[in-house]
Amino acid sequence: MNIDPADQIDAASSPAEMIPFDVRHLSEQQLAALGVAHIAYVKPVMVNGVQGFAIHAADGTPMAVAGDREVAIAAVMQHEMMALSVH
Repeated sequence: MNIDPADQIDAASSPAEMIPFDVRHLSEQQLAALGVAHIAYVKPVMVNGVQGFAIHAADGTPMAVAGDREVAIAAVMQHEMMALSVH
């Protein structure tokens, strides 16, 4: 196997310097903030007796309600986020 020197990590940089926090020891706040800007959860809800789909940020903050699942997912994707379903 040939190793390209350009692919090697600089010896002066340690892996700990490349990660902003230790993922093995996340605080409750760090865990809550993980993915907030990139992940949204879509879950079925009832609003005033009408079926809808709520969109929540990764930390649980409500962001919107859509009439159907496809519209909710499209709204999430339009904001360059990843939609995950919650059952």
